[in-house]
Formats: sequence, C-alpha cells, structure tokens
Amino acid sequence: MAKIAFIGLGNMGGGMAANLAKAGHEVMAFDLSDDALAKARDNGCTPVSDAVAAVTGAEAIVTMLPAGKHVSSVYAESVIPNADKHAILIDCSTIDVATARQVASRAADAGLAMVDAPVSGGIAAADAGTLTFMVGGTEEAFGKAQPILDKMGKAVIHAGDAGAGQAAKICNNMLLGATMAATAETFALAEKLGLDLQTFYDISSQASGQSWSMTSYCPVPGVGPETPADRDYAGGFAAALMLKDLKLAMDAAKASGAYTPMGGEAEELYERFVDIGGGPKDFSAIIKMIDDSWKGDKQG
Repeated sequence: MAKIAFIGLGNMGGGMAANLAKAGHEVMAFDLSDDALAKARDNGCTPVSDAVAAVTGAEAIVTMLPAGKHVSSVYAESVIPNADKHAILIDCSTIDVATARQVASRAADAGLAMVDAPVSGGIAAADAGTLTFMVGGTEEAFGKAQPILDKMGKAVIHAGDAGAGQAAKICNNMLLGATMAATAETFALAEKLGLDLQTFYDISSQASGQSWSMTSYCPVPGVGPETPADRDYAGGFAAALMLKDLKLAMDAAKASGAYTPMGGEAEELYERFVDIGGGPKDFSAIIKMIDDSWKGDKQG
C-alpha cells in the first residue's frame, strides 16, 4: 500500500480521501478546516499541520481544491518543491484548461509526473467510491495514477495529454447544464398543458426525448428514481458549482473560438438562479425558477 498525500478535504475530497484509507493506503490529509481534518481522522486518515507535511515522503499526491488560483499556488509553493521525484501528482480539482497545462508544465520541468483528473458523480459518488475520472497527462503518468484513482471511482478514462481531463469535464458539464435546463422547462410546459408528470416521464423516458437528466436525475419530486428533488433539492451538485463549470466552459469556448449558444444560455439561466439565492441547492432546482415557484431571497 502507498503513502498518499491528500490536500483539500471538502465535500468531495473528504469522501475520496476516506476511500483511499479504506483501501489500506496511508493517507496524510491536510485542509484549512479543523472540522474537515477531524472527519478525516475519523475516516482513517492521518491529519497533518500543513501541505508540506502531507507531501513529504508521499508516493502519490492528490489535490481537490476550489479553483485554478488555489491549484497554482499550492503546487508552486508546497507540492512541486517538496514532492519525491518518483511521486505521481494527481489534481482532481475542476479548473480552467490553461492553468492545468501550466501547472503540469511546471511539474514536468521539475522532473515530476502529473495528471489532471477532474471527476463526475457528485458527493454521493465521492463517498461511495463510484466517481468517473477524466484524466489528462502522458501515458506513463496515467499508468501511475490509475491504481490510485481506481480506489475512488468506477471509471478512470484517459482523455489525452495534459489539460485534456479538464477539457472533457467542462464539455461534459456544459452538456449536463444545458440538458437539465431543457428537461426542467419541458416538465414545466408539460404541466401547464395538463399532462400528468409521471405519465409524461413514462412516455419520454422511453422515447427520443430521453436523457440522463430525465431518467437518472429527474428534477420533479416523486417522478423517476430518487433524486435531490425528493429531498427539497438538498445535497447533490450545487447550482453554484454548475455555474462555475459553465463559466469555465464559456471561457474555453471564447479562447478556442467555439460557438456555444446553448451553453451560453445555460450559463445565463444558472447565473440568474444563483443570483436569486439558488446557489446552495442542487442544480436540478433550476426547475423552481423556470416554473415560477422559487421563493429564494436575492443575495447581496
């Protein structure tokens, strides 16, 4: 079993680190939150005082951080200068492609192997060890990272060179955001037309309108399998995080010259929803704004 540094123990990282410990790895865990460190200890990890202490002597270094600026600073200040030359660096944060490639380049210049490995699946999948990892990096780096990622996910897919994991993640989530918005407005229309929503689900889920957003993550309470909609849209994937990913996708589209009108519309809808207080709710709660039943408060 390996000695693994895990930096970033939030809603996603905490469960991921716990699964590595459950698999028998020695997990040296660091986060700025004392509560997160205490939970990591309860889950079999060893809390440490700072990122350098986590990284020192580790065979693998996993990071799960909020944004590109955090990834850039943590790798520049703590990871790259202190990592063992044989360690594999695995960044599971969702960040912009340019930053992912810049950090990977700095790691390569220091003689270190690194992959970007953002995830799909949400908090429940992080806790259950059933995430999907989209991985960017060399074949050699992917080979070193895969046994570690396998302990946290159900699928580990090599997307291409450095930054390809991030590119795949933002493209996937742009599609998800757009299809969820379309699914939500379709159910709202079906209701206004007098259709029974369970009956409409039974029809559309077996017809050409079927999508993952409908059959696996239906935004209507009591319809289809259990989803955050059945828990007042608590848990799942926060609308604020969907907006973050859509903004990353739109930035990437602008930089690459891609035309993404549906992605742009989804970004605008989620920005409106977050602005009126929907940010903490699951992203499927966008249906509450579309059907005019949202009672959230405008946030300052």
